[in-house]
Amino acid sequence: MAFLASMHPASFALVMATGIVSIASHLLGLPWFAIALLWANVVFYVALCVLTVTRIVRFPARFIGDLSHHGRAVGFFTMVAGTCVLGSQSWLIAQAWTVAAALWIAGIVLWAAVTYTVFTLLTVKVDKPPLADGINGGWLVAVVAAQSVSVLGAQIAGGFGDAAPRVLLFCLVMWLGGGMLYIWIISLIFYRYTFFTMSPSDLAPPYWINMGAVAISTLAGATLIASADRSPVLTELMPFLKGFTLLFWATATWWIPMLISLGFWRHVYRRFPLRYDPLYWGAVFPLGMYAVCTFRLAYAIDAPYLLVIPRAFLYVAIGAWTVAMIGLLKMGSEVIFGGHVLEK
Repeated sequence: MAFLASMHPASFALVMATGIVSIASHLLGLPWFAIALLWANVVFYVALCVLTVTRIVRFPARFIGDLSHHGRAVGFFTMVAGTCVLGSQSWLIAQAWTVAAALWIAGIVLWAAVTYTVFTLLTVKVDKPPLADGINGGWLVAVVAAQSVSVLGAQIAGGFGDAAPRVLLFCLVMWLGGGMLYIWIISLIFYRYTFFTMSPSDLAPPYWINMGAVAISTLAGATLIASADRSPVLTELMPFLKGFTLLFWATATWWIPMLISLGFWRHVYRRFPLRYDPLYWGAVFPLGMYAVCTFRLAYAIDAPYLLVIPRAFLYVAIGAWTVAMIGLLKMGSEVIFGGHVLEK
């Protein structure tokens, strides 16, 4: 039960990473792998929901404490993003509109609950850490959560019939709000990076969300562009949509060499050990998301020459997912056979 008590709120990043790699595989010609990951993700999602509910019942004080912890609270946003990414999988791969719609509604409820609970508690708490200790790339999962709601809603909007324009307006508002939230948070993160001393341990795996948050913002914009024929508002805003979507993609692209350099500094120059951490799923997700968002962007702005990028990133994402899964299975075997289950 020690594992359950200390279960990280960001555990749903496993669902996010598996879902986006599945979607990338579906879009880029690996349907069998996409379907396999869809069913695996259903198992992951259900298991994590059960574990989360059990943790709330068995360890309510630990759960409530996480909600106001500057380092762990933002991990709850992975529940929102994981729910919506699974919804996108359900629609794009299985064509299960009803399931996707149900997950979208659940995602909206979770987004509202987590957003206004976490940020309210972090605002009113008395004892707060200094900026250098309190903020990290994981905070940008709040952006990912908002944009995942926008993406899934725009994907399934056609199924709402006459209500589609209202659904798309809501998705537009979520996209714009998520984009503004990225600007607020990344400004603090960039300030922390450049004006405070960094140690290898400070560059935890979620710093890749710096890129992943704008990658999913790109996907949300491209999805809105593709759905513009169902909304007069989106049609009127088409130049704005394309311009800001391209801005988000350019920002995501800018981050990639920077993050590779920081990873080299962390693991090669400073020799920080590279071992499995559940938070590494937060690094797998941006790789898959960059492949998907670039694929969608290429069609949204009629730039087919960009398609070479997602084809390359697909295999990078699959490789990262495989390595992380091996680490997860190894950790699980150590827990089971290391005495936690077999001890008398």
